[in-house]
Amino acid sequence: MDGNGRWAQKRGLPRTAGHREGLKRVREILKAANDCGVKILTFFAFSAENWKRPKKEIDMLMRSLVNFLDRQVNEFHKKNIRFVAIGRDEPLPHYVQDKIKSAMEKTKGNTGMTVVLALNYGARQEIIDAARKFAEAAVRREINPVDLDADKFKPFLYTADLPDPDLLIRTSGEMRLSNFLLWQLAYSELYFPATYWPDFKSDDLKKAIRVYQKRERRFGGVECSSNG
Repeated sequence: MDGNGRWAQKRGLPRTAGHREGLKRVREILKAANDCGVKILTFFAFSAENWKRPKKEIDMLMRSLVNFLDRQVNEFHKKNIRFVAIGRDEPLPHYVQDKIKSAMEKTKGNTGMTVVLALNYGARQEIIDAARKFAEAAVRREINPVDLDADKFKPFLYTADLPDPDLLIRTSGEMRLSNFLLWQLAYSELYFPATYWPDFKSDDLKKAIRVYQKRERRFGGVECSSNG
């Protein structure tokens, strides 16, 4: 969800105003994705590198996320939506950790769309954490390192029970992954609209899905003609 700060600066507003507007788009895109039949929707809300930002901006983001969950979790539950968070707990404030755990617990039995919040998330950190867990399991002789492959490594990732994404959308025109789901995005389709996140509306999501539907995914193979 990139471009909140630049959206605000273009309008002579503080960066925090862009984040507040960005949260409104989360609600709109959630509804649009659910209406379109999207099964899993992941929002990259705060990276492991974002702690470098001004403390005032970070504090505002954390409070806004908690307020968002306060308002949204009952709606999730009512609509049979499961909420999941991925990323390291520390150094997230404990009030944020508690709110996330409460929301996950309340919705864990829901069977509709899954909404994933990547918070204090970094893909390199995820892979390091997974490698550490794998090594610990090997030391306990629960797994043989010789047998390691992609399928046996996946259960140690934060996204162990989730499929790899079909489509990545990064708003604001930036064309990089910025340490997001590096393992999982290996064969995902990538879409980079120039629109800042606060201006990314439901019609923009539908356009991205239409673009995705026209692409051919070969997963390293070759196109097969109708004649074989």
